Amino acid sequence: MAEQKLKRSIGPFTALAMVMGTVIGGGVFFKIASVTAVTHSISLTLLAWVVAGILTICGGLTVAELGAAIPETGGSVQYMRHTYGPLSGFLLGWSEMLIYVPANMAALAIIFATQVVILLHLATSLVVPIAIVVVVTITGLNLLGAKVGGTVQSLTLIFKLIPVFLIVIVGLFMPGHVDVTFFPVTPTDHSNVITAFSGGLLATMFAYEGWINVGDIAGEMKNPKRDIPKAVVLGLTFIMIIYVLVNWVFLKNMPISQIAGNPNTAAEVAGKLFGNLGGKLVTIGILVSVFGTINGYTMTGARIPYALAKQDLLPFSNLFQRLNRAAAPFVASLFILLIAIIMICLGSFDLLTDMLVFVMWIFNCLLFLAVFILRKKEPLLERPYRVLWYPLVPAVAILGGLFIVVTTLINQPGLAFAGLGITVIGVPVYYLHRYTTRKKAQQ
Repeated sequence: MAEQKLKRSIGPFTALAMVMGTVIGGGVFFKIASVTAVTHSISLTLLAWVVAGILTICGGLTVAELGAAIPETGGSVQYMRHTYGPLSGFLLGWSEMLIYVPANMAALAIIFATQVVILLHLATSLVVPIAIVVVVTITGLNLLGAKVGGTVQSLTLIFKLIPVFLIVIVGLFMPGHVDVTFFPVTPTDHSNVITAFSGGLLATMFAYEGWINVGDIAGEMKNPKRDIPKAVVLGLTFIMIIYVLVNWVFLKNMPISQIAGNPNTAAEVAGKLFGNLGGKLVTIGILVSVFGTINGYTMTGARIPYALAKQDLLPFSNLFQRLNRAAAPFVASLFILLIAIIMICLGSFDLLTDMLVFVMWIFNCLLFLAVFILRKKEPLLERPYRVLWYPLVPAVAILGGLFIVVTTLINQPGLAFAGLGITVIGVPVYYLHRYTTRKKAQQ
């Protein structure tokens, strides 16, 4: 899984493009429905996007130090193993293969299917079948090999920013129907401000998912000390500005009461800005963007159980590391696909995204803490890049992560314990597999 020497070939522009291409997906277009549904406030909605962006920048800058110091294939799994031991790395990989990747695929497939149904005026009962067809199709493409999956990713990346820029540029200059301000922050339904804001923050964090991969490229950058902070700060700041502006346009053109819980907000606003035909074309562009994001998770997600199997950390490791003729990990791919299909049938977009954000931010907090631990335990560890404004930036990232975790436990205990339960199941699986492997070796 680890490589002896990574080729340093990535420059600053490529690093910036990788940051933006990884993070920008479907969340910016569809999460406003759930954000406004819990905030009931224009100002709290915008504030949630800004704070989520700041936390993401702090998190990216922090994890980038680990990526530069431990430039190994496997990224955050290797950082966990290095700091806390093999069980922690296994549990992160376990959570990624059972929750993070399939939940992302399922949630995005559901929203993709929902938009197709609305666009083509189909029956709502077709959402689940269409979502399943989408994940099956994308998995099939990736089983043809990394080259095919990479080509799909490159083509969809071209279309990813088109609807974003069209909505922002046209939406900002056209007169709106609603006054958008940052004050007052009081929710219109007079609910608790902290509860409303924490729910909105949790919802927005899904749109920023993917930033954790920023550190993975540290070992392949020509000048990580100079380029990592630039790529992280510029890339994530630009993304935060885009997200705030897109949501500003949405809030400017539709009353918050019509946005809350409305998964068709992006299409309806596009229709107002560009007319019926133009709105449909922008919606198609959004669908292509979502398709590409699902492809990205499908392409990289199958490598997680494959990598764990290569280290013989999973039951049936001999099956999970099998490759087909196109050198694709087909058993691992089908396993992820099966879980995604189950989630499509049982879950909803918001339920799935909130669960994956909650579980991943538990590990994120441990990764942020790892910077402090390694600074003390391994002061001589080579660090081509050190987090800016240490210890303030990692401290902010930890506090923000703890806020997300604690408020989710309080406000959505069922969702939180379901995610924790799936994660904790990995502990007996890990030790049972180690025991059986040891017994076989002794025979």
